[in-house]
Amino acid sequence: MKRRALTLAIGLSLASVSLTACGGSSSAGGSSNVIHVMVYGDASNKVEKQIVDTFNKTSKVKVVLDTIPGADYQAKLNTIIKTPQAPDIFFNWGGGSIQPYVKSGLLLPLDDMIAKDPGLKSNFLPSVFNTAVIDGKSYGIPMRGTQPVLLFNNKKVLADAGLSAPKTWDDLLHAVKVLKGKGVTPIALGGGDQWPTLMWYEYVFDRVAGPGLFQKALSGDKSAWANPDAKKALDMLKQLVDAGAFGSNFDSVKFTDGGSPALLAKGKAAFELMGSWEYSTEQDANPDFTKSDLGYSSFPTIPGGKGDAADVVGNTNNFYSVLKKTKHPEAAAQFLKLMYSDEFVKAQLSIGNLPTTTNTEKFLDTSANPGYSKYQFDLVKAAPSFQLSWDQAYPPAATEPIHKAVQQFFDGKLDADGFIKAMQALPTS
Repeated sequence: MKRRALTLAIGLSLASVSLTACGGSSSAGGSSNVIHVMVYGDASNKVEKQIVDTFNKTSKVKVVLDTIPGADYQAKLNTIIKTPQAPDIFFNWGGGSIQPYVKSGLLLPLDDMIAKDPGLKSNFLPSVFNTAVIDGKSYGIPMRGTQPVLLFNNKKVLADAGLSAPKTWDDLLHAVKVLKGKGVTPIALGGGDQWPTLMWYEYVFDRVAGPGLFQKALSGDKSAWANPDAKKALDMLKQLVDAGAFGSNFDSVKFTDGGSPALLAKGKAAFELMGSWEYSTEQDANPDFTKSDLGYSSFPTIPGGKGDAADVVGNTNNFYSVLKKTKHPEAAAQFLKLMYSDEFVKAQLSIGNLPTTTNTEKFLDTSANPGYSKYQFDLVKAAPSFQLSWDQAYPPAATEPIHKAVQQFFDGKLDADGFIKAMQALPTS
């Protein structure tokens, strides 16, 4: 999640954060002087709690923050969104993740709010804001930060092996061979969550075929999945798995319980392909490692591929959307205004997140790691294509079959033809 996209739900000290919405009391449909904000439970919650506290100091309508463990978030949202326990405002990934809710008439278009406060739109980068625009109407305000997927590494492990961050696919295969020879798992993978495995597909498909192939598939052109470039990408992924890049028990490891980040931090693995939230996750759980030995680079190039080497994949941002039946739309609008405040930007930067507000750049030097923040900012700014994660670009009904196909192909339970058929069967609306 991620996604995401994107995390460490266990071990956070969130005793002071209310979980009322999970306990059965009404929120969006209720009449109390409270609005519930439901978020994905991970290391970023410390900022969300700070912003809620700031809001509650001056507002008569109070915000209650409901955190849901990352691995359970989407299922919980789907379960309660049509019930009295639905939140007033909820975290999402824009795009396909909210499309069904829009079609069901559950979400409040934010255009009237924006008309009263144009800053709710103008204070965000247009390419990011538009991810939550559906059928010409705005349904989300960016929150947290942009989340490109990067190839993180343990600098000490690489140095001990005489390696550096791979620039090409051949460099990566070489690193896998060297690291295996030294008894180190080359790449940490939280395969038990499935979505971390998906990131490998997203990048390899983009590097081989360019972003147009996935867009064709997303638009309903099922032939895209059987394209020769798609088959080449699958062959390359199989080559990496067969080389032992991920070890043999990756399906028993998860990112959401801190497993795969721990492998990287403890030097048991050299790399992890993960969204930029890896930094805040490691900073929270392994601060010394984060400060001294956490490295990062862009995804390797694939010579002869059609994709631009500067393309990125991941989540353009997370968003807050508002349920149409909230009793306090004015309070919701005031809360959303804080998503472009200086306090919000500086707080997100302090944990390694990169907000997509127009005032972000002037605060980059105040971030937890200015070099890391500037690297991300420049990467996203220069990217010809920023491909939204497949399981967020597709509607939620496609998430489980995508994850299942991805996992089964890595496990050898599906061959290329089986994977292609599974993807061709995905719902696109």
